[in-house]
Amino acid sequence: MKAARRWGAASAGVLVALAVGLLGQTQAAAAPVSGPSPTVVGGTNAAQGEFPWMTRLSMGCGAAVIAPRVVLTAAHCVRPTGAYTGYTATINRANLTNTSVGQSIRSTYVYRSPLYSSTGTYDWALIELASAANVPLLSIANQGETSLNSGSFTIMGWGATYEGGPQSSTLKKATVPFVSDATCAQAYRELAPATEICAGYPQGGVDTCQGDSGGPMVKRATTGEWREVGIVSYGLGCARAGYPGVYAEVQALSNAIKARISSSGTVIR
Repeated sequence: MKAARRWGAASAGVLVALAVGLLGQTQAAAAPVSGPSPTVVGGTNAAQGEFPWMTRLSMGCGAAVIAPRVVLTAAHCVRPTGAYTGYTATINRANLTNTSVGQSIRSTYVYRSPLYSSTGTYDWALIELASAANVPLLSIANQGETSLNSGSFTIMGWGATYEGGPQSSTLKKATVPFVSDATCAQAYRELAPATEICAGYPQGGVDTCQGDSGGPMVKRATTGEWREVGIVSYGLGCARAGYPGVYAEVQALSNAIKARISSSGTVIR
């Protein structure tokens, strides 16, 4: 089975989905389909507006605005595909207690990757919003754009800042290096190299954690814009030595993601 998923709604004693807990502890593994929860370990506070597309979902996961009325998150964070108004997306609010900035928009529809439940990978989902988000969109890696899978990445989230800790009300950010599939597979025998990418330091200390699931791992393109290359998925504990974070590999999923988004920026039924 997968390591714990890093989402924020996981109960005690259950393997938890990846959250970004920017302190310096162990990394969480993939959570069950029923709930999410990671934060950033070893990170620092993000400034208001630094990542305007960054989104906090009410079930305890992260997401990113990739179309006017669509956020991209992890499949393990959401319910099965269908109409659903029970989620709220809080967008561009680095400090969740500061309601004078950002937007909160309810959901109208969920599309969960149809391959996730049978494979445990293809960990992506789209949530359609009731109205358009008033923020710049985050671009996602194109299918086959493996040139982005190198160097360092930026991770972020409101998840736990240490393994087993509470989630944060302030958005945290951190930098982690690319880890090869061969190295990552030594830690996770269940790794699916075709659809998953790993990042983290050999010594640990920086990672996503419970409450960060579904959030974006991003990299600057040569044009200077942020591109989403990974979606927080799972890991063993948070920021543990020898156990990097595992992310859904966006370039491998990009065509499938884009095929579900209409030209008007909604989810195709």
